[in-house]
Parts: sequence; C-alpha cells; structure tokens
Amino acid sequence: MAYLEVKNVSKSFARADGAAASVLRNVDLAVEQAEFACIVGRSGSGKTTLISLIAGLLEPDGGEIFLEGKAIRGAGPDRGLVFQNYSLLPWMSVLENIYLAVDAVAGGLSAAEKSDRALHYVELVNLKDAARKKPRELSGGMRQRVAVARGLALEPKVLLLDEPFSALDALTRATLQEELARIWLETRKSVVMITNDIDEAILLADAIYPLSSGPGATLGPPIRVNLPRPRDRRRLGRESAVLNLRGDMLVALSKTSGKSAVDGGTP
Repeated sequence: MAYLEVKNVSKSFARADGAAASVLRNVDLAVEQAEFACIVGRSGSGKTTLISLIAGLLEPDGGEIFLEGKAIRGAGPDRGLVFQNYSLLPWMSVLENIYLAVDAVAGGLSAAEKSDRALHYVELVNLKDAARKKPRELSGGMRQRVAVARGLALEPKVLLLDEPFSALDALTRATLQEELARIWLETRKSVVMITNDIDEAILLADAIYPLSSGPGATLGPPIRVNLPRPRDRRRLGRESAVLNLRGDMLVALSKTSGKSAVDGGTP
C-alpha cells in the first residue's frame, strides 16, 4: 500500500432540485512517502473537492482514503492544508500565525521551544525580516509564504496545496514556485498539489495526475516526471523531454475531457 492512497472514491452533492450531482467517480491515487504529486485539471473539475476529501473536510460517498495504511476519518494535523486565500489571522503577526499552528500540535514543548520551532519555519520561507509584521503589511506573495510555513509548522505527514499560487501575478508565482521547490528539497515532505498549470506541475512534481472534466470526474494514470532536481525553468524550456511531457499531458487531458483543460505557460 502507498503512503497516501485514495481507493475508488466517489463524491456527489445535492442539486437545487434534490437530485444528486456526481463530482468525482471511482478516483484512485497513490502517493509514496517524500513524493511530490500534482493533480492537473480545468476549473470546476472537482480538484478542490478531492483535496478536501484527502484533508478530511468532506467524507466520500464511496471508497476510502488511507494514510500510512490507516483509514482517514475527519480532519487532523497529519495533513496540512494550504488554501488559495491565505486564511491568516489579521490581528496576529507572521510569527504569531505560525506559532499558533505549532501550539496546536506540540503541547508538550515549552513556550520557548514552540517559539524556536515557529521561527524555524519563518526562516524556511525567507520571512525572518517580516516576522513581526501583520498580514496587512505583507504582499500577496509574502502572505502565501506564511500560509505555506503554517502548513509545514504542523509537521504533517502530507502537505496539501489547493492551487496556492493561482491568485498571484506571474512574476510572484514563478518566484514562489522556485521557493516551494527549494523547501521540498530541504524537507522531503509528501505533497499533493492541485494546479491548472501544466508547466507548474512539470517544474515541481515527481508524478502528474490528469483529472477529467465532470460530472463524475476521475483521475487518469500518472505521468512520471523523471527530470533531475533542482530544476531550472529557463533550462526546462529548451529540453525536449519537457516538450514531450507537455504533449503527454495535453493528450491525457484531451482524452479525459475532450477539450483544452489547462493553462500552458512557458517555464
């Protein structure tokens, strides 16, 4: 059994007329420990529903989800979730927002030890100089770094990222993609990331899963990204292997959705 495994999971929601609308159907996903997996699909295909199921915020109608061989039952600190919209407490500083996450999972530590751990994650995302600032004093990119640091500060077994950079401008997004790649190399955390950007997935992932369009969306077989790390986006843009990966992804998505499903920016 894989480290994180989604087995034959389906999810529907009730429509206004009372009928059931199928969002996901018979979804299978297997993520190994220390693996970076990306799920790529168009808006509205059910990506956020899938990540919410893995996080335990929703329950599947059918199938099961396992982490380290144990069935997931509800939310828990073993899964850290980072949203698109930061969700920071505005009256708390950067350090205090991250300290709150540490305090939630490390009750046996002293206040000084918790502060040291929180500061470690502030430094990991290169925000030491902004540690005392409130969210309103930060740029969008800096706020998202805080959100990533808070997710990591839980020291989860799996980090779940729900299109964390989609609301950012292109330059900030590219910078944070590189930061996330660096952080992953340092922590080797198991990651499941939702994105609609093929090039982002190629830059970051070990495996990319295409998600079909709904209703009843499902995951196609994984496409392995066997490119050496660290990856340089400028060099990737000239490699034939990347062009082949893009082509494979577009073919996979066209088979599952029947239409263009994602963005395809230049790395």
